[in-house]
Amino acid sequence: MASSTVKMVIHRPDKDPSSFDIEPGIYTVGSDSDCKIALPHSEVEGRHAILTVQNNEIWIEDLASESGTLIDGLPVSGRAEVADGQKISVGPFTLIVNPSQAPSEVAAVPEAKPTPEPALKSTPTPEKKLSAPAMDQKRSIKQQIHKELVERMDIKRMSLSGIGQESLIEKARSTIDGIVSDVQDRLPLGISPDDLATEIFNEALALGPLEIFLADDDITEIMVNGPNQIYVEKHGKLILTDQTFIDDASVLAIIERIVSPLGRRIDESQPYVDARLEDGSRVNAIIKPLSLVGPCLTIRKFSKIPFTDKDLINFGTMTADIAEFISICVRLRKNIIVAGGTGSGKTSLLNVLSSYIPNTERIVTIEDAAELRLTQDHIVRLEARPPNIEGKGAITIRDLVRNALRMRPDRIVVGECRGGETLDMLQAMNTGHDGSLTTVHANAPRDVISRLETMVLMSGMELPVRAIREQIASAVDLIVHESRMSDGSRKITNVTEIVGQEGDQITMQDIFEFKQTGIGEEGKVLGSLRPTGSVPTFLEEIKSQGMTIDHSMFTPDTAI
Repeated sequence: MASSTVKMVIHRPDKDPSSFDIEPGIYTVGSDSDCKIALPHSEVEGRHAILTVQNNEIWIEDLASESGTLIDGLPVSGRAEVADGQKISVGPFTLIVNPSQAPSEVAAVPEAKPTPEPALKSTPTPEKKLSAPAMDQKRSIKQQIHKELVERMDIKRMSLSGIGQESLIEKARSTIDGIVSDVQDRLPLGISPDDLATEIFNEALALGPLEIFLADDDITEIMVNGPNQIYVEKHGKLILTDQTFIDDASVLAIIERIVSPLGRRIDESQPYVDARLEDGSRVNAIIKPLSLVGPCLTIRKFSKIPFTDKDLINFGTMTADIAEFISICVRLRKNIIVAGGTGSGKTSLLNVLSSYIPNTERIVTIEDAAELRLTQDHIVRLEARPPNIEGKGAITIRDLVRNALRMRPDRIVVGECRGGETLDMLQAMNTGHDGSLTTVHANAPRDVISRLETMVLMSGMELPVRAIREQIASAVDLIVHESRMSDGSRKITNVTEIVGQEGDQITMQDIFEFKQTGIGEEGKVLGSLRPTGSVPTFLEEIKSQGMTIDHSMFTPDTAI
């Protein structure tokens, strides 16, 4: 068995061996520069293998590479355990774990788990809720079928090496169907053979019980609290589901499938990670020792088709007048901050605002995890990168903002300002990069100013508060604040213009404001977005740019 920290020695062609310690975790091995263990060579594929150090064990999985992965000269089929001192061959490279230990016999345990996430042809139908003993029995059955699947797929993968991904998925599905068919006469009452087969397929090759929730357009959030508890948010309400995972290892396998293709890592030294699904849905995972209930996974789903301003009007998030006003502000190249609390819909609103940018402009988007989905033709998408296993190679949002200034952008869109990059963003807004957009966490428009001041100080620059406020007053033109209401709905609560600065204070005026009038049936929030009577200071600028706006939208008695 390996110790909690593994010593790794890499023998490279025509170079001296290098050695370092690695913490428990999941490590991509390949020639791509963003692999945690990068082995650049023509004989090594971009994503060649996955090395797992977990629970005092070390495993290597070959990702169906052409040249294969060897342990002490023997080909790895699927997933195999690596003993201390054994040699792992990847192309011309040799990796040795804990080289001071004596090699021991390899215990190969193949697993049918290709790297890409397959698209499902069907999802399980809802079942009647099973009793606790029945759920335990079902979990035991699934574990046995998983074991049988591993054994059968080992034979198939050895005889069908090099087959296409789709063929491998079809073989896995047919194998699972065959195993379930053999035992279906002995299944407890209430367990559907078809649904059981699909669940096992999902856990072996996809995202397990989460697939049924990802396919449901009414579900906006998925929350996994350890293997035995999955909540979803549906129509703004939290619901405890009947779905569970087999064990902690099953949840960790799902997390691995999500973060590994992105070059991210999660282990005891870095026990939480932000990532995304292929459709841009936001993912956060946190594991032991920080999570005491087991691996936790939170997925904030994005609509398969991005929301438009018409959708937000239909949802009651904003009015047609606000949509028209904000559209004009974007085309006028006003610098706009979308603010709100967690889960208030800031990213969706930022997408809608970004859609107003003319198609003739060059847009550079900067995000921690790429979530924005703009439809214009000329878009450059930049994504931050975490450090590798040696603690090097990190590229921060701040680095990307600075680099974006050299890319001749017409617009800079930052997914979220949360640190020192705020100073660079404000400077960009003040030095010719008008029309920039970003989001900030804040509870009210006035709180946005305090948040910006705090984040500027996080840059390490010891600036006086007055100088910071001068930067903010000069850079930011409009704050659009959105809130998640008590009934789960999202609404724009303030459209606020930053007018200027008087002494040490930044002056602001609300142009539109949401007024709640009460609570209706089933807890529905009652109220309306209405103008305050304040008129934007840039009305003449709108006219001079050849645009027109209905001035009556700012008159309080015309509010809907």
